[in-house]
Amino acid sequence: MVESNAFVLTHSTLNPQRSTINSALPMPAAKSKTSNILFLTGSDESAVKKAASALVEKLAPGADAFGLEVIDGAVDTVDASVNALNEAVQSLLTLPFLGGSKLVWLKSASCLADSVAGRSDAVLEAVEKLCSVLKEGLPGGVTFVLSAPQADKRRTAYKTFSKLAETVVHDMPDLGFRAGEEEIIEWTTSRVHERDLQLAADAVVALTARVGLDTRQLDNELEKLETAFGKSRPISAADVRMLVPQTREGGIFDLSEAIARRNLLLALETLDQQFRQGEKGVGLLLAAIVPTVRNLLLVKELLVRHKLSAPAQPHFFAGTLKRLPESALAHLPRKKDGTLNAYPLGIAAMNASHYSLPELEAGFASCAAANQQLLSGSPTDHIILTRLLIGLMARAGR
Repeated sequence: MVESNAFVLTHSTLNPQRSTINSALPMPAAKSKTSNILFLTGSDESAVKKAASALVEKLAPGADAFGLEVIDGAVDTVDASVNALNEAVQSLLTLPFLGGSKLVWLKSASCLADSVAGRSDAVLEAVEKLCSVLKEGLPGGVTFVLSAPQADKRRTAYKTFSKLAETVVHDMPDLGFRAGEEEIIEWTTSRVHERDLQLAADAVVALTARVGLDTRQLDNELEKLETAFGKSRPISAADVRMLVPQTREGGIFDLSEAIARRNLLLALETLDQQFRQGEKGVGLLLAAIVPTVRNLLLVKELLVRHKLSAPAQPHFFAGTLKRLPESALAHLPRKKDGTLNAYPLGIAAMNASHYSLPELEAGFASCAAANQQLLSGSPTDHIILTRLLIGLMARAGR
């Protein structure tokens, strides 16, 4: 969106290679001189904070108290929000010391968010006062940077700042209506490549399972991995499991991966950890064990019946499935939009060689029996699922 005296740039965190701007700095629009008002916002809080810090350092490197005034806008109460806004106004109207230049940074302002404090009349009045000062023009030598993650784009103040300021928007990645596990993994992979880290494919998947689309946590975890292993050492899924906190989703992934790879030790360790975290047996059975065994069984039957080869990567399996007749695909799991959920089937296809078809058929039947036992409440959930995993994954003769 380009206004006569301002412009808005959208920074894509999904595919940084397509971005036309430096993620830290706004670029002046053609035929427009650089403004002394800069507005950084968006739903990606981590990206907004990093970009604002880089911008301030660029504009006022090593500035002292006379050259840089930082006002903390990350506050929760109405009074604190009003005080921060009033302080910003006072700083903007104060001439630079000895006729020099001054940068005023209202940092991480929460007053523009859709919150109780942000909607209060007192805060709205203070925001309007700030807008009026900016409309009248700042004193010579004064530059204003406003960083406001999670700002409500519906508000009049947001539109005013966007018109008055050079505006950079850092939003969370829009993966589209049909986005699924594969798209989130691709996004995580792009962030890994930005840091030049050497994460194995299964390590990226494990990291994705633990972090999801939380860019702030992802940046923190990547920094942790880089500190521990550096940029040149290959980082494995075991390394990720060791350093990145295990969320419920991460535990579900570890259990599913262990079953797919027929790693009984990892499966039992993960099962114990999930129970220690308060998970219920029925939830673990239906979220991790049944879907994994079902996918392995479905794919193993396809591989055997149609004499197919296992894919080298999970996403390659979608092309294999397209070559099969529709009648062979009718019973396969699908996404909400009706398309095949090919990525988890690709993971299953890569690991189907660890099991025979009769083993998987017997294992799926055992899942149904375990479900009945869990509903009856005897024996304990832990014992039921431990017996199920041992019966499914232990190899004959061992």
